[in-house]
Amino acid sequence: MNASMRNNKKRSERKRKHEPVSIAEGFNSFRNGLAVAAAATVGRYGIHALQAFKARPPQVRRFYEGGFQATMNRREAALVLGVRDRTPTDKIKEAHRRVMIANHPDAGGSHYLASKINEAKEVMLGKIKGGGSAF
Repeated sequence: MNASMRNNKKRSERKRKHEPVSIAEGFNSFRNGLAVAAAATVGRYGIHALQAFKARPPQVRRFYEGGFQATMNRREAALVLGVRDRTPTDKIKEAHRRVMIANHPDAGGSHYLASKINEAKEVMLGKIKGGGSAF
């Protein structure tokens, strides 16, 4: 009979006789309970972190960040509006409206940017061939 079998036999005999548990066995039970509680706390924190990560708002799509050329071409106009070069007219107007709402001078935006956004819309719609900015 090995040592672990003897210990198990002693424990089962003690339980039947309702004898008190030794300090070492009580400490082992306490340590195991503490480990389970710590694992549950870490798991709970992980679940909350995952839910917070999933609930964060999507990153805002970034618009054109570069400087402007002397005369605006179709590629630059598409970058300013955030559309592709061959975008339909209705999508160009929708993109122009969205960008102007974000940058309108009456809402604290820049007059310069508003003129460039308007110029980009005109270039994309074919009203001008490029280079009509007041600035």
